[in-house]
Amino acid sequence: MANLEGNKIVAAVLTAGITFAVAGVIGRQLVHPTMPHQAAIAVGGEAPAQAAAPAAAPTLEPITPLLANANVQNGQTLAQRQCASCHTFNEGGRNGVGPNLAGIVGAKHAHADGFNYSGAIRGMADKPWTYEELNAWIASPRTYAPGNRMSFGGMANASQRADLIAYLRSISPNAPAP
Repeated sequence: MANLEGNKIVAAVLTAGITFAVAGVIGRQLVHPTMPHQAAIAVGGEAPAQAAAPAAAPTLEPITPLLANANVQNGQTLAQRQCASCHTFNEGGRNGVGPNLAGIVGAKHAHADGFNYSGAIRGMADKPWTYEELNAWIASPRTYAPGNRMSFGGMANASQRADLIAYLRSISPNAPAP
């Protein structure tokens, strides 16, 4: 009699599996689902090739005129509040989740040695971080470089961006004049 209990358990599992398989076949016959032509989620950390095409972004107000009245202390406060959890700002500082930002203004994209940049930023490695480039990046990293790994959503306020860029300029000894 003890052997019959094991047989009942195996029979129940097999019956459930067959029932679910038959229900799936019948469901597909009734509903006719359409399968997507491409994956919605990129596997391996890189964005699909079609998603890498730049979208038509709204034009940003030029930041250079706002830098004349930018407040470096406000920029430092913004950097400490919104950026310091991922970035460091001291000369020769370590890379964190994001690269060290000391000397960023005028430096090339992907400038920090040893930091694992996303393909979107590595593709711009020869391009310098100008004031307008920083403005576009801080406004919306996802729009500026689709496929980058930065989780920051962007800063909509132009005067706050100007303050932050003025602070970044103050910690960039080789920064060009605006």
